[in-house]
Amino acid sequence: MTVIIKHTLPNGVRIVAESIPHVRSIALGIWTGAGSERETPQNNGISHFIEHMLFKGTATRTARQLAESFDEIGGQVNAFTAKEMTCYYAKVLDEHFPTALDILTDMLFHSEFRSEEIEKEKKVIIEEVRMVEDTPDDLVHDLLAEASLGNHSLGLPVIGTVENIQSYTRDQLLSYMNDHYHPHNVIVSIAGNLPENFLQQIEEKFANYSGSQVQSAMDLPVFTPQQRIKQKVTEQTHLCVGLPGLAIGNSRLYQLILLNNILGGNMSSRLFQEIREERGLAYSVFSYHSAHKETGVFAIYAGTAPGQEEEVMDVIHHTLDQVMAHGITDSELRKAKEQLKSSIMLGLESTNNRMSRLGRNEILLGRHYTLDEIMEHVTCTTLDELNEMARTTLSSPMSLAIISPDGKVPNSFRG
Repeated sequence: MTVIIKHTLPNGVRIVAESIPHVRSIALGIWTGAGSERETPQNNGISHFIEHMLFKGTATRTARQLAESFDEIGGQVNAFTAKEMTCYYAKVLDEHFPTALDILTDMLFHSEFRSEEIEKEKKVIIEEVRMVEDTPDDLVHDLLAEASLGNHSLGLPVIGTVENIQSYTRDQLLSYMNDHYHPHNVIVSIAGNLPENFLQQIEEKFANYSGSQVQSAMDLPVFTPQQRIKQKVTEQTHLCVGLPGLAIGNSRLYQLILLNNILGGNMSSRLFQEIREERGLAYSVFSYHSAHKETGVFAIYAGTAPGQEEEVMDVIHHTLDQVMAHGITDSELRKAKEQLKSSIMLGLESTNNRMSRLGRNEILLGRHYTLDEIMEHVTCTTLDELNEMARTTLSSPMSLAIISPDGKVPNSFRG
């Protein structure tokens, strides 16, 4: 069994690490608690913009040299921005850990935000916005977040708007970064075959990092079911319904994840079997749960031909009604438990997944559950608990997001 090491530097930077001696790779991530949740409608998208800019050159490396530095050691480097965090990460052979750490910290501390690079990146990110607009099966999930979380910033899209992107100045970007990229809001997560002095190496890189800002308190997000309808010329109607979910630290979270597996989490799930296999109404149909620090959203998605959305929506409601009225079966629960345990265990075979799990848990939970604790939560879930979870969750009012050629709400939708 691996051991999770947690260490806090004098300046507040937290380091969480997991030593896995039998592999030859290291995954390293630098995280900050800055995402679209920390934005307003006026600066929505700025966290994502800054993520891009950290790859555009430092005082000693151009954008090309940053990319070539990882190619030269056969490593992988990337980043992502989410609702509650931004992460810059790399995966390299263990012998190249010092190089990966040097490059990522160079990006974090010495990115220059040159005006000409900002203007070029505006064009790149606007093309990314257009790409999302041309991918309605992705865009509909952004609309569902907005429909489910009302005016709370957690419902804002990560990528932002074209108008905001065009307006950003160097001073705005650096000011936002100064507010949110401070030591108490930064986490270094690392997993793999760690060198004995890995803590010393990280400490040396972060020794001069200073700042004392504390994240301001935010209003708690509340599930507020609304509708977001977008009329667009598409070959399919893309629809999502949302229900109240659970926060990531909720003790009943794994009950809801098991319910998700049974309803729409795999090919043998009720929704997949009924909508796709039995009726042929959709190619893609699934459910998922998004867990955040203070709330969550349980969602169901289907893409279907225009004119079939009424039947699809009716089947969704009927399926949920059946679960509430007659409950989950013993065999469904046993299968869902095995699927979830397998998914968790297989995910731990990747150093990237372990590094990501460390970073997310530190930001959202501030603690790290052992594998035994997780398995206990899953294994001990009873049929009565799961059926109570189903009745509580599925009887709540629904939010709705639709992208379709006619932009109409199906008559069969019960909000």
